[in-house]
Amino acid sequence: MLRAWFEIALWKRIILALVLGVIVGSLWGEGAVSIKWIGDLFVRLISMVVVPLIFFTLISGVIAMGDPKKLGSLGLMTLGLYMMTTFFAITIGIVLAVVLQPGAGVDLSSAVPGVVQEAMPLSERLMSIVPRNPMAALAEGNILAIIFFAMLVGIAGLIVGEKAKPVADLVDAASEIMLKITGWVMEVAPFGVFALIAWVSGTQGVLALLDVVRLAAAVFLGCFLHVFLVHGSLMRFVLKLRPVQFFRGARDAMLVGFSTSSSSATMPVTMAVAERNLGIRPVVATTVIPLGATINMDGTALYVGIVSVFAAQAFGIDLAFADYLIVMGATTLVSIGTAAVPGASVFLMAAVMGSIGMSPEQIAVVVGFIIPFDRPLDMARTSVNVAGDLSVATAVANWEKEFDIEVYDGPNRY
Repeated sequence: MLRAWFEIALWKRIILALVLGVIVGSLWGEGAVSIKWIGDLFVRLISMVVVPLIFFTLISGVIAMGDPKKLGSLGLMTLGLYMMTTFFAITIGIVLAVVLQPGAGVDLSSAVPGVVQEAMPLSERLMSIVPRNPMAALAEGNILAIIFFAMLVGIAGLIVGEKAKPVADLVDAASEIMLKITGWVMEVAPFGVFALIAWVSGTQGVLALLDVVRLAAAVFLGCFLHVFLVHGSLMRFVLKLRPVQFFRGARDAMLVGFSTSSSSATMPVTMAVAERNLGIRPVVATTVIPLGATINMDGTALYVGIVSVFAAQAFGIDLAFADYLIVMGATTLVSIGTAAVPGASVFLMAAVMGSIGMSPEQIAVVVGFIIPFDRPLDMARTSVNVAGDLSVATAVANWEKEFDIEVYDGPNRY
């Protein structure tokens, strides 16, 4: 029986866990809280490998480039693609909100105002990239600071050359060890996913979305359209690859992202499937994906755009074309500054809604209205974020000749 379990493709085991989790949680109700610790343990396990995996694989990947100039072209290409996909996500979100009118006729009078936190200023977020103490950054899990320091170490190793070979061999071996540990942790995924989904279904319930069915429909439809139209088109028409192979290879990471609601926690899985399923070589996977987990928030951008228009409609605020442009610009900045943890975007919508003239009291009411059913929507947009990380990494790897087409077209069994 144990052998038969491990012979089943991982994504099938995760799907089974998702379905069973919904059923058990719906039947068990609040009692499902008692098994949440299993899901928390799974999240702790994958969080455990995030920092060492990024640190060692990024240094190894940069040294493997062989030329510091290549890092510059790769970085510019990555940032450009992430900004482009974010723009498309915001556009899709706003168009759907205008067409579906999710906020029209919604009564927010019964909503309990929520606590609104200020979004971190972009200047402060940029300053935090440079760590005061690299060891403290590693201990605190400051991903941007870790990326910055690891890239400096990698570039220095490139310039030093032959003398740095012992260090290069060490970090290369360490990255392989961390990937192996990630593979072991992934075998726990079905049990963690089951517990997390049962907890969400039992305490919040999918039926909670019925209170805001049009808003939920706009978010889920927007997520679907963005993933399959934008990223599918990138594969088919730009890269000349089969989109079905991309989605097949990315599904494990997208499912884990859906269950954890955290791009950061899913990062080890994302990096593993990038190399083993999609043929993205480590030199690209180790640089593009960690960066994407911190600045690429397509799902968040789409969601914040929809909710901002929803709020304006609910309060009867007429938005002109210029207002929509302001929402798009503000959402781009907010999405870049969003922490890759569950529910963070709920508290960062204040900057966007404030940009279209909503009062702090109105913003607090909207946040209080959304919080009770935000978790299912957060799960959907996290899957979009993960798909975006892998899509951009595939494109960059393809253009930088760091792509293995045989792996991409293979059976994609991780």
